[in-house]
Amino acid sequence: MSSGNDCQPQSLTKPALGEREAAELVERVFGLKVWWIRPLPSYDDQNFHVRVSAEGADEYVLKITNSEDSQEPDLIEVQTQAMMFLSAAGFPSATPYLTKDGNIMSLESGGTRPGSKKYMVRLLTYLPGTPVAKITTNAQILYEIGRLAASVDKVLSEKFQHPSVKSLHRDQFIWNLANVPLLDQYIYALGQNKYRAVVEQVIEQFKGKVIPKLSSFRACINHGDLNDHNILVDSSSASLENPQYRVSGILDFSDMSYGYYVFEVAIAIMYMMIESPDPLSVGGHVLAGFESVLPLTAEERGALFLLVSGRFAQSLVIAAHTALLYPENKEYLTITAKSGWKHLMTMFEVGQEAVEKTWFETAQAYTYHAPA
Repeated sequence: MSSGNDCQPQSLTKPALGEREAAELVERVFGLKVWWIRPLPSYDDQNFHVRVSAEGADEYVLKITNSEDSQEPDLIEVQTQAMMFLSAAGFPSATPYLTKDGNIMSLESGGTRPGSKKYMVRLLTYLPGTPVAKITTNAQILYEIGRLAASVDKVLSEKFQHPSVKSLHRDQFIWNLANVPLLDQYIYALGQNKYRAVVEQVIEQFKGKVIPKLSSFRACINHGDLNDHNILVDSSSASLENPQYRVSGILDFSDMSYGYYVFEVAIAIMYMMIESPDPLSVGGHVLAGFESVLPLTAEERGALFLLVSGRFAQSLVIAAHTALLYPENKEYLTITAKSGWKHLMTMFEVGQEAVEKTWFETAQAYTYHAPA
């Protein structure tokens, strides 16, 4: 869910190419003849699933970045190079198909009229698998997702190098978890109701209890958006009663930024709660997987409840604001809201102490019974 490098969640910048235009773009820029093409859901970029008649790997995702983010080629370059780096390191990440000129991306006009907006275009390998949102999650895959979140951030932070890596310092980026206080300017989109009151409570507690502690958290590069639609899985067992899953794809690196390790586990917990029939139990399994790679400090653990709540607030407020700008895309934009409000309200009704007790006791149990 990218939104540019400033605090505007989504300007009127989303591409709107038709299938024929997109197919012509693939042929002109990448030299591939399209066999079939179909749109994929997206937040503020435009994505197409493309099959070409070329031999070998013949399925791709055409990613057309919104015009605002397209003005930051260094940032897109770093994100794409990070994907390539992770793929080379053995992670299931997409890699770019080069343009006819041998580049990983190309700035293209979105129309023939003078003054047409320009969009950065990439063709990425298509990753097979089922989004986590479409499976019934169990402890095993939640643990794996936690471990993945820690492993991705750790290898990026310790080994990834690029001349433009400083572009990941996105201080005003609305989706960076440090920027929950920026929600103040978009909270009007919620109207006046009990939900707004809870979000205002989250923001104020975040300002008072999380922001002052940021300097004590361990800094890193965050993927920033390991949500239930950006993680693909496939089943590694034939058992219908107790399926075992493995992660087959990590999607959408457009929210990458410098942040903190504890941000990534909080974001993963929040999104894994969305589809769960028992959302408050989710955090312990994700945390256990994360801590099998990177144990949290006492300060980081102490902030986890408010960080998860803060991500709920970001997702719900920004979706409400953006749905006002793009009513035709409201259904996709408010996917999280369908259960997100319920889960956030439940977290505050149950209270931080009880929720943390559930999370930490579940994670502790893994030290005695590690997953198979």
